[in-house]
Amino acid sequence: MKEIRLASLKLKNFKGIKDFELDTQGNNVSVYGDNGAGKTTLFDAFSWLLFDKDSQGNSSQSFDIKTLDEEGNVIHGLEHEVEGVLQINEKKLTLRKTYYEKWTKQRGSAEKKFAGHTTDYFLNEVPVKKSEYDARINEIVDEDIFKLLTNPAYFNEELHWKERRKILMEVCGDISPEEVIAAGEGLDDLQSILSDRSIEDNKKIIASKRKKINKELEKIPVRIDEVTQGLPDIANLNKEDIEAEIKGLKLRKEAKEKKITNIKAGGEIAENRKQLNEIQSELLEIRNNHSSKYRDKIEEVEGKLESARDKYRELQSTIDQKQIEETGQVIPEIKTLEDRSQKLREEWYKVNDEKFEHEDECPTCSQTLPEEQIEEARTKFNISKSKKLEEINVQGKELKSKIEDLNLRKEKLKNDINLLDLKQQDWEKHADDYKKEIQKLKEESKSYQDSQEYQDKLEDYNQLQQEIEQLQDNKSKSADEVKEQIYLLEKEIESNERKLSQIEQYEKGQARIQELADQEKELAKEYSKLERDLYLTEEFIKTKVNLLESKINDKFEFAHFKLFEEQINGELKETCETLFKGVPYGSSLNNAARVNVGLDVINTLSEFYGLSAPIFIDNAESVTELIDVDSQVIELVVSEPDKELRVELEQQEMKEAV
Repeated sequence: MKEIRLASLKLKNFKGIKDFELDTQGNNVSVYGDNGAGKTTLFDAFSWLLFDKDSQGNSSQSFDIKTLDEEGNVIHGLEHEVEGVLQINEKKLTLRKTYYEKWTKQRGSAEKKFAGHTTDYFLNEVPVKKSEYDARINEIVDEDIFKLLTNPAYFNEELHWKERRKILMEVCGDISPEEVIAAGEGLDDLQSILSDRSIEDNKKIIASKRKKINKELEKIPVRIDEVTQGLPDIANLNKEDIEAEIKGLKLRKEAKEKKITNIKAGGEIAENRKQLNEIQSELLEIRNNHSSKYRDKIEEVEGKLESARDKYRELQSTIDQKQIEETGQVIPEIKTLEDRSQKLREEWYKVNDEKFEHEDECPTCSQTLPEEQIEEARTKFNISKSKKLEEINVQGKELKSKIEDLNLRKEKLKNDINLLDLKQQDWEKHADDYKKEIQKLKEESKSYQDSQEYQDKLEDYNQLQQEIEQLQDNKSKSADEVKEQIYLLEKEIESNERKLSQIEQYEKGQARIQELADQEKELAKEYSKLERDLYLTEEFIKTKVNLLESKINDKFEFAHFKLFEEQINGELKETCETLFKGVPYGSSLNNAARVNVGLDVINTLSEFYGLSAPIFIDNAESVTELIDVDSQVIELVVSEPDKELRVELEQQEMKEAV
């Protein structure tokens, strides 16, 4: 365990404290003072000495360490210094930082001008660079760990709950699934259910499957109802009787059809019908050939039209790309380079106007500088100035060349776009011509009936039709009577087939209802299994929560942590809330309890990190009794009578701030 104690802390012109030494001798101390007397300044000084930040983590750029006068104005010319002696495992290390203003006097001027600030760093009184100083501090303690171990409020009030949770998990370690299953009752089957999946992924899979099954279960009653509503009424129908009735009707129809064939039998009529069928086929062939010829032509021209449109679109795409290149790249780049060129011109004039200035006296010994030394400085100045002007000229020429190249590129893009516009107009004209040609071909394809060949065949067809009608006049009367009888038989057959169709529809509907009922049972069975898997998963999570919270809370004496929050739907959501005797830290917990909870956290973290550091307790007057800690404690107590800081050591020694 690395133990860091603050043996002493000296402040000189630091914020509101002019000169003060906190001599703790490595022991616990109490610092008393009225509001604004500078108690928190001691913690700020210690933090600044180590990390260039105040006790709230603000960098030195965000808070001012300078001393102010009664009007609130900065007192210039002071050195602001903090020196601290650390006792690290019985070895002492002295740290010192001095922050001061830099003032310079130019040649020919009696008045010094402010030139910024500087900070000097010392390790055991040895001047060192900032990098060496920071490296040594980093060897002693990490800044984030320092904040956790020196401020009781930092863990609970400054850190986001996710960061607090992460630290607790690091301190206590996670719990493996095997440990959870072994600790939980009835969780043995979960190992085979999980396989290689995490518990979170398994829960997502179960939720997805349950949602899908629920949707299917909701649909099944609707589907059964739809099928039931569509079932025909077959109460008075018998399938076997209907099939026998249809068979008898078809036999009677077949006999009637043979009778018509006998009536219509005749050589001349049969021959004419044969010729009539042949002519009808020829007419159909003429029409198909005519349509096919024009269809091929139309498809050919349509292909040309689509090709013209593709060319038009390709040209448009190229035009768009070149316009984007011109307006989105070339023109902005020209503007950027012209702006840079203008800045270079301004810089050239600025450098060219620079004059050699020097001081005649040595700033250290105040003796007059030798002429050769001044001349050497003037030569170096002129060489540097000439070199800067040459560099600016080279950059200016490069920018000018780039601008000229870009202007040529812009002009070429404009010419390319104009040429592409002309090509696009040509392809647009081609497309219009193809559309007109297609319209003309479509109109011509409909004119097959006007051909002489078609008219001749049509005339032959009509003539044969008339001859057949004349031959049938004598036989048509008896044939019509038989046809009427066949028609009535067909109606009866059709009626019975509709009844048979109703029976088949009913049987299919009943089979579908049974299929849906079986499916519903299987889904319910699968859903029940998922419910058990979900129960095991939730029991796993609850068991892990209890184990995790128990494991973490066992590390602390007073602080307890709520790591999960149960939602309305029963799910658990990650959180990290500190509790003291069941009371949340962030709600109604009093300051004394908050401080002791913070100290309890520091005790555990100190043991985990193997490090103890001085703990600064602000508003310590609100705590009547602090819990035992293994670290040095510096209590900052509000005391109205103490207008200046007063220090009490455990040995009751006292010292006041100057």
